[in-house]
Amino acid sequence: MDIHITLHGRRDLTNQIYGQLRAGIIEGRLAANERLPSTRDLAAQLGVSRKTTLDVFERLIAEGFLRTRAGDGTFVAAGLTRLPSARAEPASAIARAAGIWRDMPQRMAMPMPPADGSLDCDFKGGVTDKTLFPYDAWRRCLHHAIRQQARAGGDVAAYRDPAGEQELRLGIARYLAFSRAVTCNWQDVVVTQGAQQALDLLARIVIQPGDVVAVEEPGYPPARALYAALGARIAHVPVDGEGIVVSKLPRNTRLVYVTPSHQFPLGMPMSLERRIALLEWAAQRGAIIVEDDYDGEFRFEGRPVESLKSLDHAGLVAYVGTFSKTIFPDLRIGYVVPPATLREPLWTAKQICDWHSCMLTQTALAAFMLDGDYAKHLRRMHKAYAARRSRLLRSLGGELAPWFEPMPSTAGIHLVARLSDTHDEARVVAAAREASVGLYGIADFYAGKPGEQGVLLGYGGTSVEAIERGTARLAALMPTLL
Repeated sequence: MDIHITLHGRRDLTNQIYGQLRAGIIEGRLAANERLPSTRDLAAQLGVSRKTTLDVFERLIAEGFLRTRAGDGTFVAAGLTRLPSARAEPASAIARAAGIWRDMPQRMAMPMPPADGSLDCDFKGGVTDKTLFPYDAWRRCLHHAIRQQARAGGDVAAYRDPAGEQELRLGIARYLAFSRAVTCNWQDVVVTQGAQQALDLLARIVIQPGDVVAVEEPGYPPARALYAALGARIAHVPVDGEGIVVSKLPRNTRLVYVTPSHQFPLGMPMSLERRIALLEWAAQRGAIIVEDDYDGEFRFEGRPVESLKSLDHAGLVAYVGTFSKTIFPDLRIGYVVPPATLREPLWTAKQICDWHSCMLTQTALAAFMLDGDYAKHLRRMHKAYAARRSRLLRSLGGELAPWFEPMPSTAGIHLVARLSDTHDEARVVAAAREASVGLYGIADFYAGKPGEQGVLLGYGGTSVEAIERGTARLAALMPTLL
């Protein structure tokens, strides 16, 4: 018989023929026990040398796809008919594992698409401006890290400490003590692959399937998704102007996840009275508090609010931080300062998960922090973000005031603005996008029934000039949506 094989050019002919024959056998287009043309006939049919077709047949015979009968020819092996078809039901064990993710509500994913470079102004939250980063200083730090590795010498490439490189942990401990009033030494810090891994490791060592985990409502969807994926029962606890409402926490809560410095997404800081109440509640119930300080470095009004961890004398708070908002997300470096009782289990969990984070990146970041470049970078970012925030608030209090009301927010790189009662959130978001302005509604940050109508306005990745263009377009657009 003739076999349809298409050759693309004259390079790598053996692999081209092999790949197409193998695919035909696996997919069932070449049936079991079907006789193939001789290597001589196939070579003539394809216009290649016989050595090429001999090599292909020998490889397929060696791998079990073809068989030969002396004096009779070469045939497709019969055993491949047992391969499950694409339409077959998956094995029950696979179905159970996939079901955790398949059945998870779609709204647990982050309700914001990737940043869209085609928009004239994109108010996407959680993104930063890479043009502010001192790449020359970072390059020096990377070269330093490579030299450090070369000087380490030795003939054996060994695994590193799962908790992270000592120099980076020292830099983080010093930074936290100075800027966030977190009293810790370098041994208390565990370096992770971003804040999300820190949340994951803490959850793995603290909660078991069926345990109750309390999260803020509205709140951070990836945290909700993580706890649900681990089998926890999620309690969505409302927030008010002072933060999470402690009186609404279920009595049997094992873990409470909060964003006290800059509530995500609404933006208000947790009051001191509410922080004390939360610590008292956790001490009485034996619960762990996870404090996600995702962008607390950027404070624009009043005195800096100290971290919840700085008030914790009973070992109740695990403090989670990240460099995603101060440097950029693709660095993939975060950290956690756990209570002393969780330090050893967390070390073990990190080792089991991925052993340790990238040593070169950690060493470079340590030099960046200990040499003072990180502090300089933060000051530069703070100045730029303050100007953007000021320009955005000026527009919200001016030409956009009839339709948007900014919620109190003293820190971070985004704020939320309530919509007037006459406007529908989804319609405003869609119309703004048509005008090349990226707005993001807050409805999907609610796990239950959405609360107020509003939009999240990120200014970390948006220049002052883009903010001016975007707010001007919104001011022209909003009257048309009545």
